[in-house]
Amino acid sequence: MTAASLEVREVSVGYGPVRALNAVSVDVPEGAVVAVLGGNGAGKTTLLRAVSRTLRFHGGTIGSGSITFAGRRLDGLTPAEVVAAGVVQVPEGRQVFARMTVADNLRAGALGARGGRRAAAEARERVHELFPVLADRAHQRAGLLSGGEQQMLAMGRALMARPRLLLLDEPSLGLAPLMADRIAETVREINARGTSVLLVEQNAAIALRLASSAVVLEVGAVALAGPADELAASDEVRRRYLGITDDAPDGTTGPDGTAATPGVPVGAVAEPAPTAPVLRRWSA
Repeated sequence: MTAASLEVREVSVGYGPVRALNAVSVDVPEGAVVAVLGGNGAGKTTLLRAVSRTLRFHGGTIGSGSITFAGRRLDGLTPAEVVAAGVVQVPEGRQVFARMTVADNLRAGALGARGGRRAAAEARERVHELFPVLADRAHQRAGLLSGGEQQMLAMGRALMARPRLLLLDEPSLGLAPLMADRIAETVREINARGTSVLLVEQNAAIALRLASSAVVLEVGAVALAGPADELAASDEVRRRYLGITDDAPDGTTGPDGTAATPGVPVGAVAEPAPTAPVLRRWSA
């Protein structure tokens, strides 16, 4: 079987006259977690919509480039055909069917998926194993769940289609830190069971902890890309997305009036800092 890797090549996307993505290329190797970072309006959600073929529902179109998964072009398929090919998106904001029960939301996720009733039953068992609360709340309306439970339901609904690649759009958005960490651990477990993940996440600390590699989008273009651990060590990423700076605290100076190194007593000689990894240059 062809390796289930995603290849986005030089994709440009527009919403009418507005260019949202400009020649963006991203790879998601089989079995990997790849994070997409960037500020609001950087094009992160647009990238996921381009892969899942849901752009037209939002007035967007792909102007150029190609998207391939497992050796098959996705950019000519319908959204339902993309799901059948093994690529499923969990949208930002969860968007569960609020008036339907939890069980019916999960059943909806299996529509159009590969396999029959047996495959759906196995998928539901897997979802209940990952998210036991969904089994407990099976007959409750989805709109009555907490935000964290709705995120679990949105992810569980996507897993009902038994995806080989899961597109996650801001899964920690609006969640308390403890719940965000729980969702992150579930993403790790989903990946460990063989599902690749393309993760859009504003919480860069969580994203870089989960991912093997990452790309940073800025104004619709790839500004930086590389292994996640090297990006986490990048001064630019630390400053923009992790809120970490190397500035000394106010008033902390040495005998000569220069700023002291954090963590080193005034007057002591600090060891040279390790050289930061050299990544593709940030394009402002």
